[in-house]
Amino acid sequence: MTQPEFNNLVLRQSGSLRTYALHFTHDSEDADDLVQDTLLKAITYYNKFAEGTNLKGWLYTIMKNTFINNYRRITKINTLVTKSDEISSANLFFSSTVNLGEGKFILNDIQNALGSLTDDYRVPFMMYFEGHKYHEIADYLKIPIGTVKTRIHVARKLLKAQLKSYDRGVTNKTHAAQEESIFED
Repeated sequence: MTQPEFNNLVLRQSGSLRTYALHFTHDSEDADDLVQDTLLKAITYYNKFAEGTNLKGWLYTIMKNTFINNYRRITKINTLVTKSDEISSANLFFSSTVNLGEGKFILNDIQNALGSLTDDYRVPFMMYFEGHKYHEIADYLKIPIGTVKTRIHVARKLLKAQLKSYDRGVTNKTHAAQEESIFED
């Protein structure tokens, strides 16, 4: 069979191919695109067709494989790329929170802020942060509980003032919970 004869046979199948394409796509325009892709592949790979083989079955197989490959490609693209004119804050949140360098800078800032506190404020604050009770801190430092509470409160205020740039700019829920546990009365 010559190439022009084969092309004519393939083109005659376009009506039944369109019906079959609608079965896959459920959309008229997508079905037309799928038929066009199928016909193009069939004509391009004319030499792969063995004469005497069921032409309609061969074309249906090409169409099915084309649809599956296109579906996989589109699914993969949609999972990797956000197709939107404006990227939502939720997408920005997830893309910006995986920056480990940012966490190192934050930790350095917290350590510097803690280092700027005098021992009178830093020691009770750190002991409280590590889970010690007020009375344990008071016993260890040999000062009244009221003084312990005052020093922890003052330490929180000083740290909040020094770390103001991170106020409400917390990058995830874990950091938010840690910040609240450190800075809340």
